[in-house]
Amino acid sequence: MKLISINPSNGEEISSYQEHSSREVMEILDLANRSQKDWKNKDVSSRAEYLPILSSLLIEKARELAICMAEEMGKPISQGIAEINKCALLCDYYSTNAVEFLQPNHIKTEASESYYIYEPLGVILGIMPWNFPFWQVFRFAIPVLITGNTVVLKHASNVQGCAIQLERLFRDAGFQDGLFQNLSLNAKNMEEIIAHPIIQGISLTGSTKAGKGVGEIAGRSLKKTVMELGGNDPYIILEDADIELAVKSCIDGRILNAGQSCIAAKRIIVEKSIIIDFIQKTTTSIHTKIMGEPMDDVDLGPMVNIQARNQLHQQICKSISQGAKLMVGGFIPEGEGAYYPMTLLTQVKPGMPAFDDELFGPVLCVIEANNQSHAIELANQSPFGLGGAVFTQNILRGKEIAEKEIQTGACFVNDFVKSDPRLPFGGIKESGIGREMSQIGMTEFVNIKTVVIK
Repeated sequence: MKLISINPSNGEEISSYQEHSSREVMEILDLANRSQKDWKNKDVSSRAEYLPILSSLLIEKARELAICMAEEMGKPISQGIAEINKCALLCDYYSTNAVEFLQPNHIKTEASESYYIYEPLGVILGIMPWNFPFWQVFRFAIPVLITGNTVVLKHASNVQGCAIQLERLFRDAGFQDGLFQNLSLNAKNMEEIIAHPIIQGISLTGSTKAGKGVGEIAGRSLKKTVMELGGNDPYIILEDADIELAVKSCIDGRILNAGQSCIAAKRIIVEKSIIIDFIQKTTTSIHTKIMGEPMDDVDLGPMVNIQARNQLHQQICKSISQGAKLMVGGFIPEGEGAYYPMTLLTQVKPGMPAFDDELFGPVLCVIEANNQSHAIELANQSPFGLGGAVFTQNILRGKEIAEKEIQTGACFVNDFVKSDPRLPFGGIKESGIGREMSQIGMTEFVNIKTVVIK
């Protein structure tokens, strides 16, 4: 079977890639296992010495890699370059901090010496999505590698060109054969790989449905998993908010990557005293955004494919039929490509797809709240718990809501949700388990071993 890359701007086939055979898969796993035996015995500083080289390569090839993303999944060039630069920053962060993060931790007890250390687990499988085809991989792979594990990457079928570029980047940076390898397989053929005894852990970024499926397979062998899954992020706009800032943040947090992000601004919950002003300003701002060919200077490129675009449109139409009001967008444009305009829905309520489901596209859904407590109640009325935001000029109040009230893995005050190498990232409820990045992310795929000497 072949994996096909289709350009979402015009529907044309870019390239096709042959799936790895069973024999090739076993060779890849065996090489990863053998390479890890040597790699784990290097000290952390030796493993991290490749990161500055990798960072430089990313900066040097940023436009080339951004073009690959634009062609395979429709990300505008400027956003693609920003993604690559962020990957370089992550490399720099771990290059600077990895040795300190992995130092033995000495604890005073009755024994002569007590401490715990971080040992790598072995071969870690990464099952990664198409929406941020470099960033998602880097934020999982770099901590995994620097702790002494090896990586086998099963990338999304439609971004195999990006997957090849990733493997080349690690090789060109000096990482030895077997430390980072691609596995070209359809998702339907992954059960045997997840269950294989060589695989010691699985990192998945994807849908909640995929996470439950992978978790069930991994659970049979008690394998460690880290999962960043779906989200339906609430943004609370309180009556004392800076409305211009809130509008800009909501649009910036939704238009990025054509809204195809787990931490996009999705449910905009606005106190009723300011909702008319918020809607008017949002409508005006949306009309300034440019949709077009991702190779050009645009705000919004195509969605990943026609199927995803059609599914989003169906969710919008169903919400309108249930009482939501369409203010902007909400139509399938004429012409080729998987384009969908920036869309604004108001009068959204629980029970509609626009409230209950994750709309994976450039749609802002505005929900009216009677007051602050009602806004918080609506925000938490979701099975998801990835990110959220609160907008208020009372910083102490915003901080208290973010810390104590919003049921998410991250909550921002007066800004849209974003990931940062320096901060742990992940969700609760059906948005996932475990954390990526920061020092915490480095200790997910390790054996935290206690040593006591008497």
